Amino acid sequence: FLEPQTVSLLGQHRLEQPYGMNGGKKGACGSQTIIRADGTEEALGFAAHTEVKKGDRLVIKTPGGGGYGDL
Repeated sequence: FLEPQTVSLLGQHRLEQPYGMNGGKKGACGSQTIIRADGTEEALGFAAHTEVKKGDRLVIKTPGGGGYGDL
């Protein structure tokens, strides 16, 4: 971030894996993390509201899609 601000996030499939269809395997859960300017990491839940400062970073890993069929 280039300046202090408020961040609000709402994500899905952070705790429960995305489902597969027709026998396909489940996908991977996503995550969201704030990396503070001093290097400390703060994991955020699926619904988050936090203050950030200049130099903080937000890392969002989107969930992987579930598979289809037995491939």
